[in-house]
Amino acid sequence: MNTIAIFQRWYKPKKSVSLLICLFLLTACESYLSPDDPTGQIPLEEIFKDESSATAIISTLYAKLRDEVLVTGSTQGMGVLMGWYADELEYLGAPGQASEAFFQHQIIPSNATVLQIWNNSYSLIYMTNAAIEGLEASKSLSEEIKNQLLGEALFVRGMVHFYLVNLFGDIPYITTTNHTTNSTVSRMKTVKVYEKIILDGMNAKARLGANYVSNERIRANQWVASALLARVYLYARQWENAENESSLIISNISLYNLPRIEEVFLKTSPSAILQLKTKSQGNSTYEANIFTFTSTPPPLLALNNDLVSEMEINDLRKTNWIKEVKNASDIWYHPNKYKKDSSLEYSTIFRLAEQYLIRAEARVRQNDLIGAKKDINTIRQRAGLQNTTATTEEELLKAVFKERRFELFTEHGHRWFDLRRSSQAEEILSQVKHEWKSTDILLPIPDTELLMNANLNPQNPGY
Repeated sequence: MNTIAIFQRWYKPKKSVSLLICLFLLTACESYLSPDDPTGQIPLEEIFKDESSATAIISTLYAKLRDEVLVTGSTQGMGVLMGWYADELEYLGAPGQASEAFFQHQIIPSNATVLQIWNNSYSLIYMTNAAIEGLEASKSLSEEIKNQLLGEALFVRGMVHFYLVNLFGDIPYITTTNHTTNSTVSRMKTVKVYEKIILDGMNAKARLGANYVSNERIRANQWVASALLARVYLYARQWENAENESSLIISNISLYNLPRIEEVFLKTSPSAILQLKTKSQGNSTYEANIFTFTSTPPPLLALNNDLVSEMEINDLRKTNWIKEVKNASDIWYHPNKYKKDSSLEYSTIFRLAEQYLIRAEARVRQNDLIGAKKDINTIRQRAGLQNTTATTEEELLKAVFKERRFELFTEHGHRWFDLRRSSQAEEILSQVKHEWKSTDILLPIPDTELLMNANLNPQNPGY
């Protein structure tokens, strides 16, 4: 199925926007009665009638992210897949699986996992567009509620496109549910995709309030939009804008600060900017269930030994976020950021430490070496380490990427995206991946999509 043209599954021109959204919710995803109780379904006649039903639609966007799309902590998320693809994780599962191809760098255009990434992402994008259209058409919601919900939908749309453009390169940027438009869409140049993401991020920020809508950090506010924008500006090499957005968050000390290492991933962490609530009350996160093992050999994955050995001995991230499991002859390591028996944690999507590292890199790129060094040292000191000895621009840039590697490991593909955007993937991965090819810098467009829509051609190089 061509998911960019997913609208064709059940589109009838005479149906109202509200009915279309309800049908999508009932057929494609888990529906919410409330953002804090993701159970049940939304009655047809209630869509966008009041704050509760409209909020339930937006809450479903977060549920899709948590359970299926890109930042999910499951084996279909970037933390696992791109951890295998880069040099963070070892694949130890059954041979011949579609996910093993990520570790082996043997991906082909018919790879089932690649298709799933594409399908799930564009399904969610479609859903955000349906929500946006429904909200804009609503006559009963207050402007305050409408702005909040529209801002959240715009944020999600921009974030999903951000991951897609960094996985596939030139991609379609979908902003409508119109089936005629979507079924013949073409790929957009990466620079233009970034412009669209930034526009969505800015529009989201303008609509969102400064406060979280509950006492948890599980829905976007303007600071969450700033966190996305800071990251996007960094990748787009707009250094001044990246510094400005990250500085806004860092300076908001009444809301955000760096806690002790042990507290970073708690649902009450003051460094959390956006988290995804677990599916059921009291559950541990997907990440905890996937990454944790207690016996050897591990059943699915383990941390790459080089990642562990290259961390400084006294690094508190090593002693708290990595756990050793051994047998008579071998030692294995697993990420220990999330605890399998914990009901006190939510999956963290954006957090304060990344903003310090974004600002540090942006400052280096603008020759503010003193400011960059200060940000690097903030992260190192929290990890129990001495200040960096780097002084030159080149040394400080290396120090930033080093801290990103040890701070953000197994979090939503940061390592792979850092290697890719810094042009280090070839140098580093060719040494550890026997099947590495320079064209592996991008995933292939799924072959079924190219067959359904010739406008998506040409295929990415190497496939």
